[in-house]
Amino acid sequence: MRASGTLFAFALDTFRALPRRPFQLREFVQQTWFVASVTILPTALVAIPFGAVIALQLGSLTRQLGAQSFTGSASVLAVLREASPIVTALLIAGAGGSAICADLGARKIRDEIDAMEVLGINPIQRLVVPRVLAAMLVATLLNGLVSVVGVAGGYFFNVVLQGGTPGAYLASFGALAQVEDFWSGEIKALVFGLIAGIVASYKGLRAGGGPKGVGDAVNQSVVITFLLLFAVNFVMTAIYFQLVPPKGQ
Repeated sequence: MRASGTLFAFALDTFRALPRRPFQLREFVQQTWFVASVTILPTALVAIPFGAVIALQLGSLTRQLGAQSFTGSASVLAVLREASPIVTALLIAGAGGSAICADLGARKIRDEIDAMEVLGINPIQRLVVPRVLAAMLVATLLNGLVSVVGVAGGYFFNVVLQGGTPGAYLASFGALAQVEDFWSGEIKALVFGLIAGIVASYKGLRAGGGPKGVGDAVNQSVVITFLLLFAVNFVMTAIYFQLVPPKGQ
């Protein structure tokens, strides 16, 4: 309970530091490029099998039910609503978040954070805010990339390997999908990036015990982020289905 409270208090301190000036634009740009460079290729590569597995599973199921014409809509909606933000969040937390935690943890054990506080510099405003915003921006952009790659991969595997009809695949998607499905994935990715950035920064600034402590902090940040992501994803999905009715109703 104490750890949960300190994490929540750290998140509130981060939110309060967001509008403060001066904004660390250079740090934000550097962190955005750094997080993007370590996550964009793995995310794109992971998105292909995700889209393929969804398309293959749903294609087999719809064939058994005699509803092959709905394979496209089911596959694309699954990618847009769930698979895309989840893949993005896992890579942001696993690659970008671990790098952020390791960087801040190394600064902590070298007493750089304490030196900043002695000089009157707020570490949250100077270091945490740019990294959290960078994680949010990269997560939002990567979600669009994963959506495109996942849908393209699902289309290829369904049409080429399962003998699906290209026209039926696209027509069913256009008949059941709505713009809100895409925006729900983008909002999820934005929130997941926020969570990954805050948890990674929190564990990094509280690392101790030398290099081993930094490694432990990185492992803990990834595990905690994964647990929070799945819990938050369930809540956001439930809220989405309450607010946005299915198309055609």
